[in-house]
Amino acid sequence: MAGRDYYQILGVDRNASEKDIKQAYRRLARKHHPDVNPGDKSAEARFKEINGAYEVLSNPEKRRKYDQFGEQWEHADQFGEAGREGRVRWDFGKGGTVFEYGDMGDVFSSLFGDSGIRSRTAGGSQRGQDIESAVDVTLEEAYHGSARVMQLQTEEPCTACGGTGMVGNRICAMCGGTGVKVIPRRLEVKIPAGVRNGSRIRIAGEGGPGRGRGSKGDLYLVVKVLPHRLFELKGEDLYTEVSVPLATAMLGGEVMVPSLDGNLSLKVPPETQNSRVFRLAGKGMPRVGGSGQGNLFAKVKVVLPTGLSDEERKLFERLRSLRPA
Repeated sequence: MAGRDYYQILGVDRNASEKDIKQAYRRLARKHHPDVNPGDKSAEARFKEINGAYEVLSNPEKRRKYDQFGEQWEHADQFGEAGREGRVRWDFGKGGTVFEYGDMGDVFSSLFGDSGIRSRTAGGSQRGQDIESAVDVTLEEAYHGSARVMQLQTEEPCTACGGTGMVGNRICAMCGGTGVKVIPRRLEVKIPAGVRNGSRIRIAGEGGPGRGRGSKGDLYLVVKVLPHRLFELKGEDLYTEVSVPLATAMLGGEVMVPSLDGNLSLKVPPETQNSRVFRLAGKGMPRVGGSGQGNLFAKVKVVLPTGLSDEERKLFERLRSLRPA
């Protein structure tokens, strides 16, 4: 913008208030934004020029320096330092600089409905942001795989105002001046078997909208596997407890172990101690992609009998006499 007057670019005089400058910028930005003028290089160049002028004049400190030093305002500190120390050092090596206007997000948000925007004005199109969203799944859903129906909102340029937010001199009634229309829709997402806590499921092209002709970003679902009343998940392995009657623990026998595929038969050897852990190979969580499964670990919980009959009590007394402590 060498040789151009920033006030002239925005169409305001040098005594313009901050409010006047912002209003002028909003009006010009709507008119020349690349999304409103796709493929129009002159509009894109004008938009960059408007942004550059606004960045300076909307900042009180930068505006003060510009009013004093003109287009060399960026070197105002060097000029002052040179005056104090008697030296000058200029560096104009700014070829191809890309400006990021992080301090104008509130303006763009009100114009184009884009929250948290950082507009990269020195480029053409820009890919949309990737979005992350948490999704809770039960252990059964993580084991077998499942599906989720997501309620999404798609933003498209408002056809009534061409994305400008204005119809003539009035705010567009269809979009409320945002320049976009919101279209709710449903998206069915498949959750593969074997997902773990922290697994990320990518849904291509369902993220934030791109700028200009940029493609949309992706949507990532971050999985949280909910706690289960019977099983504890550790990596690809499952842990559970199995109740074993005292007589079975002492004499041996079979008990049923719960699993996510139904009950499994476990042969308990004689004299099995309480808290002993048995490994059931390949009965844990499946690996994503179908490359095998983890293991299921069953911890023995010996169940002592209650409500003893007279005969049972006599038998335990007999056992105690044979095996004194």
